[in-house]
Amino acid sequence: MRIVLLMVAGLALVGFLVVAVVLPQMQGAETKDAAQALLAGVDAAQKQVTERAEKAGNLGASGQDVKIAAKNDPKHGELKWLVSESGAIRGWNEKNAIEITLTPSLAGSKVGWTCKGYPVSAMPTTCGGRS
Repeated sequence: MRIVLLMVAGLALVGFLVVAVVLPQMQGAETKDAAQALLAGVDAAQKQVTERAEKAGNLGASGQDVKIAAKNDPKHGELKWLVSESGAIRGWNEKNAIEITLTPSLAGSKVGWTCKGYPVSAMPTTCGGRS
């Protein structure tokens, strides 16, 4: 009888460890992949905003009429983006509860970009994540 109880306790402990340790790590990896997919989706719009702002010498209407089509990714769910008139790009993925914001700035005649994302633990270092 004691052996059976010890086996049940052992299985319960293994189950607890899987739920408490392994699953969050797997979810964290999926969230990081989704953040990378969100960032990859902004490349064309970011280039378009950069070219317009550098040509005009200001950010004023650099994002006007710039669109990024939503993408339904089989692994991450729906990825969505919005581009503001001033060129800032916001992206999000509801399935993984992540969001990114890329903000342009003009220094001289060159555009620089700042990226921030949430949750920070899912973001690459180029978007405010920790190494």
